[in-house]
Amino acid sequence: MVDKSSMVHTSDTLPTSNSSSTVAEADSWEIIEGLKIGQSNVQRPDKHEGFMLKKRKWPLKGWHKRFFVLDNGILKYSKSPIDIQKGKLHGSIDVGLSVMSIKKRARRIDLDTEEHIYHLKVKSQDIFDAWVSKLRHHRLYRQNEIVRSPREATMRTFPPPAAKESPKPAPSEVREAKVSPPADDYFTYLRPRGNCRFARAERTSTNLALWQGYTGCKMNPVLSPRGVCVFARVCLSVLKRVVTAAQSEHLVCLLVGFLFLLQAGDQMGIPLTQQASNESRLSMSESVSEFFDAQEVLLSASSSENEPGALFHHLLPHPPPPLPVANGDFAGSAFRNGRRSCLPAPCPDTSNINLWNILRNNIGKDLSKVSMPVELNEPLNTLQRMCEELEYSELLDKAAETEDPLERMVVVAAFAVSGYSSTYYRAGSKPFNPLLGESYECIREDKGFCFFSEQVSHHPPISACHCESKNFTFWQDVRWKNKFWGKSMEVLPIGTVNLMIPRFGDQYEWNKVTTCVHNILSGQRWIEHYGEITIRNTKSSACLCKLTFVKGNYWSSNVNEVQGFVMDQEGKVVHRLFGKWHEGLYCGVPPSAKCIWRPGSMPTDYELYYGFTRFAIELNELCPELKDVLPRTDARFRPDQRHLEEGNLEMASSEKQRIEDLQRVRRKCNDENNVKLEPRFFKKVVDGNHRERWVSNNTYWELRKNPGFINMESTMNLW
Repeated sequence: MVDKSSMVHTSDTLPTSNSSSTVAEADSWEIIEGLKIGQSNVQRPDKHEGFMLKKRKWPLKGWHKRFFVLDNGILKYSKSPIDIQKGKLHGSIDVGLSVMSIKKRARRIDLDTEEHIYHLKVKSQDIFDAWVSKLRHHRLYRQNEIVRSPREATMRTFPPPAAKESPKPAPSEVREAKVSPPADDYFTYLRPRGNCRFARAERTSTNLALWQGYTGCKMNPVLSPRGVCVFARVCLSVLKRVVTAAQSEHLVCLLVGFLFLLQAGDQMGIPLTQQASNESRLSMSESVSEFFDAQEVLLSASSSENEPGALFHHLLPHPPPPLPVANGDFAGSAFRNGRRSCLPAPCPDTSNINLWNILRNNIGKDLSKVSMPVELNEPLNTLQRMCEELEYSELLDKAAETEDPLERMVVVAAFAVSGYSSTYYRAGSKPFNPLLGESYECIREDKGFCFFSEQVSHHPPISACHCESKNFTFWQDVRWKNKFWGKSMEVLPIGTVNLMIPRFGDQYEWNKVTTCVHNILSGQRWIEHYGEITIRNTKSSACLCKLTFVKGNYWSSNVNEVQGFVMDQEGKVVHRLFGKWHEGLYCGVPPSAKCIWRPGSMPTDYELYYGFTRFAIELNELCPELKDVLPRTDARFRPDQRHLEEGNLEMASSEKQRIEDLQRVRRKCNDENNVKLEPRFFKKVVDGNHRERWVSNNTYWELRKNPGFINMESTMNLW
């Protein structure tokens, strides 16, 4: 649960009998700070071991007992001491590179390592105090070791692969293994924990192979021509991915790889062209989007894109003429829908913002109440992000045309996955938090839907939306909980997504998965989604779909991977689904699998414009013909968001502060007068499972056209 009490800071000091640490409240978290400037010569701590409770990793719940060994700043764990002795480790934590926080009353110890958040608990207070004392000492020792010999300390954590002929080394020997780096250290970019975004965010087997291939060559005192040629083929494979995916991070890795090959080739008298000529296919797995192109069956755009939807022609003062869309080319249709294709100004530089000073007192807390600098925002808010989930609404049109209920479920599953694809390049910024009563409207004749959303609650923050089309009705209400763990932030959505397809009488509902943003404080931020989605048709028991968003790690290639299946009412798996949420979803078994969905291409210079997709670029555009028909509460009128979009940071910051102060004054006034504000366009209902839901009250479009929102101006001034 989220703790509402304030955070307390303590400094890491070596454990002594006369230690005078700050006494924190029993329910507060203490953040264990690291090595101080000038602090050195930390004595080597004694080895410490014993049992602790460890919270099960997703998707399992509860706690299980594990045996831990703390040695030289590395915390290893397994089921029993015997397993540790045999080298059967379940995991290893570098406490020197982790953010450590403790809660005394609950006897909790949390370690955030960026890749994972480890939640530990001890039953006995004496044992808890002993573990905290030892962890502090080992943490200081490990941090001092890293400061004094950073390269050696890093290499100890990532030993090179042993040769096939060599016997399997003992665990202690593996940890102490070192790799002599090259003089110019080209391959800092390729080290799995380097600062390259490719290594941080994707951590694919290709990158790992480059690093292992490099270290393997360097460990061999005699560079063999065959080894260099093999390594050249790895680089050539990366080149293919660079050409097809246009990813600059791969290009950096490739460049340093060829620099090394040039040097090695000169030593052996082998020209680079000869090294690269012996091309062969890598044995490692490639991206699924490259694997199954031969069997690709992309969903085509629906007829509603070619003909403007008659459902809401009357809502536009000056309806644009229909625009032709090539069959199947919905990814590029943004170029031809009459909307803008670029933001007015690029995103600001945030390198001078010290996030630690802002977040240090909020470990384990909900960040929805923490005011952030406007530079950390993107010029969209949560209500618009909900609309962004409909970027691939063509899938829903396709589902409405699919007769078979099992195949229809496959298409609905693809739509559920597609809503996450736009987040891949969006870890560097956060959307604006909507004000209570703020709204947003989006009419897309080219896609055949009309959408509106509203912030229906401020504490807790709840956003609701409703979307209509001739083929489907889509609605959801979501409460967002944000937890900061020291190096990463988790976003936990609570609520359900609902979809109705009138033609078949289907009504689907599903949950959302957890989102985690890594490297909050330093390095390149990257985002991942993990958890399980269950899609049910509440009007029929003919089928059920389960999707698992796999939680990745440094040593596997399953980052961003999605796995799932559709089973019939007898529990038999009929369709298998797999893919990656940022690359595409496939149905079937390789190599005959079919591509159900693939995201569209990114705009030019998307890195400079918040990582927005073409669809996201269009969401905050305020066309002249809309200014007189939108309610004043629409997010497009919000001044701080508009100033940020235009690149005016000073005005954006001052307006954000003014708007937030205004909201606090309104809230205080309403509380003093016992006034409860009700949403204008949504109402609260209780469903058959006794769950509270927010659904449309069916007034938005009527108010919009007759008499319009002009008569509501006096009660809709949010800014």
